[in-house]
Amino acid sequence: MLMKALADGHQMAMRNTASVRHYVPGGCENGGGIGRLVGYITSTAKEGGADHAVTDTRGPRWSAATSSLRLLGAILTMAKDRIVDPTRIHHIHIAGRGSTSRKLILTEAAHLLGCFHILHLHDYDYASDFAARSPRQQSLIRRMFQRADCVVALGQRDHMILATLLGVDEHRLVIAHNCVPDPGAHNVRAGEPPLIVFLGRLSERKGVPELLLALSHPVMKDLRWRAVLAGDGPVEDYRRKAADMGLSGLVEMPGWLGADETRALCARADILVLPSHAEGLAMAVLEGLSHGLAVVTTRVGAHDEVISDGENGVFVPVGDKDALAAALARLVTDPDIRSHLSARARAHYLSHFSMKAYMRSMEKLYETISAQPQARVSAQ
Repeated sequence: MLMKALADGHQMAMRNTASVRHYVPGGCENGGGIGRLVGYITSTAKEGGADHAVTDTRGPRWSAATSSLRLLGAILTMAKDRIVDPTRIHHIHIAGRGSTSRKLILTEAAHLLGCFHILHLHDYDYASDFAARSPRQQSLIRRMFQRADCVVALGQRDHMILATLLGVDEHRLVIAHNCVPDPGAHNVRAGEPPLIVFLGRLSERKGVPELLLALSHPVMKDLRWRAVLAGDGPVEDYRRKAADMGLSGLVEMPGWLGADETRALCARADILVLPSHAEGLAMAVLEGLSHGLAVVTTRVGAHDEVISDGENGVFVPVGDKDALAAALARLVTDPDIRSHLSARARAHYLSHFSMKAYMRSMEKLYETISAQPQARVSAQ
């Protein structure tokens, strides 16, 4: 009787506004860039009266016991939704490593329950993560992606990986660049030392070691500037490294900042720097564009789909501390270049990365999925 009721539920008429549940490792507060994006999505959706819920699949910090309990809770929540809200769309956010292992279980539950579900890939190098797995795991991962109602990629690179390496049907693949809310026009600060901000986990992958080397570089030594490196990770270790480089009075590391604190920091900043070695599409870059900051980053992931070098941002080679120092020194000393990049960055954000445009595309996607009949419910 239960399985018949579940199957019947998938034949309900399409709703005007889809009911959606997001599955995020760490939730909105402890899920890094994925959590920040989902927080923006759900807040915007609720302002419009849409029903978007969030379920944490991992807990604030990873541990085998906590993660297993969170995952079990997520499956039970999905099963409950399938009974009380059978046409709810389950938007499952996935990355590599442990996230993929958890999502293999969660998506299997979605398939057995006959749930509408989307897989949204957020990863800085999913091809390498996939290649490191056993043939058995690779087969399960391919099946997981191929059985989803839709798979969302952050950019062209991931689209290609999903289509060629994982065999996802092109008709069920979409690209959705990340987005951030509009903070409003940027106020130009005159007469103060330029403020350089970094947003993200303090780590080698994000390029923090070479960023500190660049900030302590001779070309930056006699210039007027300040920097805030905001993010989690081994903050104390990096504070000690900064102190050893003589940067204590110039560089602040406040730890992870919430959305409101990040917005306040960017509102008084001039330059956004993110010298990452690998990314999908960094939320920090979009935060910089939205605030009209001069963005300095690397040509990784989908960044070259977002940034035009010298037009609305500046690219530097990965791991090149000298090039990074030169780019920062030029921006610190030339307000005209900062002003040019600022205006173009802000205009580019408004044209391509606003929450309104993103939510319209997501709502269209949800409606398309809701309109499809489902016949996958299995009692096996």
